[in-house]
Amino acid sequence: MPSITRDQVRVPVDVPAEARETYIDNYLAATRGTGRLMLFACDQKVEHLNDDFYGDGIAPEDAEPEHLFRIGDQGICGVLAGQRGLIAQYAADYPDINYLVKMNSKTHLVKTSAKDPAKHQDDPYSPQLYDIQTVLDLRDNGVNAVGVGYTIYLGSEYEANMMQEAGQLIADAHSMGLLVVLWIYPRGKAVIDEKDAHLIAGAAGVAVSLGADFVKVNPPKGDDEKSSAEKLKEAAAAAGRTGLVCAGGSTVDAKTFLTQLWEQIHVGGASGNATGRNIHQRPLDEAVRLTKAISAITLGDWPVDDALAVFEGEKEFTV
Repeated sequence: MPSITRDQVRVPVDVPAEARETYIDNYLAATRGTGRLMLFACDQKVEHLNDDFYGDGIAPEDAEPEHLFRIGDQGICGVLAGQRGLIAQYAADYPDINYLVKMNSKTHLVKTSAKDPAKHQDDPYSPQLYDIQTVLDLRDNGVNAVGVGYTIYLGSEYEANMMQEAGQLIADAHSMGLLVVLWIYPRGKAVIDEKDAHLIAGAAGVAVSLGADFVKVNPPKGDDEKSSAEKLKEAAAAAGRTGLVCAGGSTVDAKTFLTQLWEQIHVGGASGNATGRNIHQRPLDEAVRLTKAISAITLGDWPVDDALAVFEGEKEFTV
C-alpha cells in the first residue's frame, strides 16, 4: 500500500506558515496517507436533480439522501463531496467522514450541449453559492471539512467568471489550510468534443495554473490507436503537481469499472478517482463493498482481480 509521511507532503507556498500543519493534516486525511484521492461524489442531487437517485436500475434506498452518508460511513473513502447544506444536515450523525464542500452547482435543466445546436439554450455557468467562511463554520462545529470543490466549464462564454471565482477560492482555502479540488469540464458552444484528450489536457493545465490540489476531469475517448487510459497520459503530464482524478461516469458492471480505474492510474498516470453514480445507485451493502474495491486499487495498489474479490465479498480491504 503506498504511503507518504508528513514531510513528504508538498505544501504550496500560498499556504501561510500558521496553516501548514492544518494543510498537511487535511491532505493526509483526504488521501488516507497515500497521496492518492478516493473521492465519493455526492453533488449530483443538484447537478442531475433526481435523475440519478430514482428510477429503473437504481436501488430504492438511493431515493433517500442519507444513503450517501451511510455509504461514506461504512465504506472506505478519502472524502465525501457534497454541497454545504447537504453536509450540514447529516454530518453530525456521521462525524468520522472527511468532507469536501462543493462551493458551486447548477442543474442540468438548461441545455448546454453543442452536439445539437437546436437544443442549446445557453453556455453553462455555475456560480459560487457561498463563501469560505461557511466552510470554516462547519469546521468550527466539528465537521471534518478538509477541503472545498468548484466546477469550471472551460470554453463556456462564462469561463472568466468561474475562473476568477475559483482562483480566489483557492487562495482563500489555502490560507486556511484547506485542500481544493477543481472539477473542470470543457463545455459550451465553443466545444465540439468534450472528451477530446488534448482539450482535457488543457483543462488539467488550467487546474495547476490556478493552484488546485486535485483536478477532476472526464476520461478522454479512446480510438483504434490508443485507449482512453493511454490518451490520459497527456492530461496527467499537463496537470503537473496537481493530482489528476477521473470522473466515474454512469453505472457499469463492477469488473469493467475497476479495470478502467486500474488503467487510469497505472497506464494513464491518474492520482485517484472521483466516483458517484457507480457507487450510490447500488444497495447499501453492495455500494460499501464497491468503495472498498475502488479503494483497494486507488489506495492499496491492488490488482483488478483482488479488488473484484473485495467487491464480491471474498476478500477484505482496510486502511
